[in-house]
Amino acid sequence: MLDGKVAVVTGGSSGFGRATALAFAREGAKVVIGNRGTQGGEDTARMIQSRGGDARFVKTDTFVATEVEALITQTVKVFGALHCAFNNAGILGTLAPTAECTEENWGRVIGTNLTGVWLSMKYELQQMRAQRNGVIVNNASAVGLVGNQNYPAYVASKHGVVGLTRAAALEYATAGIRINAVCPASTRTPEWERVYGGSASRLTEMEARATARIPLGRLGRPEEVAEAVVWLCSDAASFVTGHAMAVDGGIVAQ
Repeated sequence: MLDGKVAVVTGGSSGFGRATALAFAREGAKVVIGNRGTQGGEDTARMIQSRGGDARFVKTDTFVATEVEALITQTVKVFGALHCAFNNAGILGTLAPTAECTEENWGRVIGTNLTGVWLSMKYELQQMRAQRNGVIVNNASAVGLVGNQNYPAYVASKHGVVGLTRAAALEYATAGIRINAVCPASTRTPEWERVYGGSASRLTEMEARATARIPLGRLGRPEEVAEAVVWLCSDAASFVTGHAMAVDGGIVAQ
């Protein structure tokens, strides 16, 4: 489905990013993983290589413009092009009502989830515009489409990602570039466990609460989101742009 393509994945050390990097490679793409932490990113690259794929790791903090620019420059230097990008790096931040959200938490979440996606798109689009082709998928959230309580910075950042996706899709449609977003609901990722865990019993309790709100009656799996990203990046989705795809078990249909 993606034979001969070159793909970049930010936040590729675990969860959605790792699952998508592996799915890209399975479909024949060469993959560059950008990640702030070295160990996890290198592990993902090795996992791809051990399965016969071609992957590189480039240490990247998506909140630092020079590092994002270097990620794209290195990708093109090694593989000659950039066809697909999954802008996934993000955090939930600290849970608290709006009046109790700290400025530090607000800045960190908005910086990572929204500014980081914008910076990634900025340099990806420069390369794709020169090529006259490319596909970008941004990782938003089901709460980028609806409201939710107790993490205002996260909800605001993900609404921002959806809006940015739609605006850029209109700007670059005539340049042969498609831009979409995926909007997952609660998914059992390391970040989800970090925020909602603390003990096995609390994690079980929080999973039960989350599951109760999902019409399909279970949490999502990172691999399910990865399959949506791969499809959006493929020629099968050649008439899809500016779309925020809910991969959420029915959350936003309620």
